[in-house]
Amino acid sequence: MPEGKIVKALSGFYYVLHDGEMIQCRGRGVFRKNKITPLVGDEVVFQAENEREGYIMEVKERKNELVRPPIANVDQAILVFSAVEPDFSTVLLDRFLVLVEYNHIQPLICITKMDLTNEKQKQAITEYAEEYRNMGYEVLLTSSETEAGIERLNPHVENKISVFAGQSGVGKSSLLNVLRPDLSLKTNDISSHLGRGKHTTRHVELISVGNGLIADTPGFSSLEFTTIEAEELTYCFPEIARESEKCKFRACLHISEPKCAVKAGVEAQTITQYRYQHYVDFLQEIKDRKPRY
Repeated sequence: MPEGKIVKALSGFYYVLHDGEMIQCRGRGVFRKNKITPLVGDEVVFQAENEREGYIMEVKERKNELVRPPIANVDQAILVFSAVEPDFSTVLLDRFLVLVEYNHIQPLICITKMDLTNEKQKQAITEYAEEYRNMGYEVLLTSSETEAGIERLNPHVENKISVFAGQSGVGKSSLLNVLRPDLSLKTNDISSHLGRGKHTTRHVELISVGNGLIADTPGFSSLEFTTIEAEELTYCFPEIARESEKCKFRACLHISEPKCAVKAGVEAQTITQYRYQHYVDFLQEIKDRKPRY
């Protein structure tokens, strides 16, 4: 039976790309019984009833999957954050980074709307960008309006499945429109009354950009750590993970333990204070989480 990749899921239909052709498929009834939900990005085996319609017979093993947005087999997460409108948020960025690191997906930080910044704001964003680079992250400063920095983004999407993720209103669709001008994706201005973006993306779809595929995903502003355990959080902060190897106790959570290398790193400013504070806050959030049954 033929195999392909799900590139769009909408209203119970899965659109499978096979040899350059799009086949509209439904999932087998047994998937629902076995609680299997095919996701965009899945490699699948399907049976075509004709040239345009068929049924998904098997979902191949995934190397990773995300819940929000629902997508599988992602190579890279392009975390899109605006410098202003809405203002850049390190705590929200770190939430995204933790979930991306936990799912073993390569992150790329893309800060947009740099054309809207004044000198003070530009300086602050530039300093944040340098701090995140020092942590080991790739950071791009861009503008969809002037197309500044866009040329540095292109090589990152080649031959990869990338997911664009970020808060509503930060300019994900605008960025995709620059990468693929023929898309003309719908974009809305920030709602000044709500102070946040209006939702413009309603479903997950993989879009061909060069030799890569990019998922334009629904914007969202809250992320919960529903599956991460307390002892796993350290490894979702690369610079904390590196320092933790020097801690006296292997199970150190870097809060009140003696001879903690991470706390020493904060004092020595090799770990930024706000990143450590986010780690502490996220750890408490995980500890306060209601147990799952």
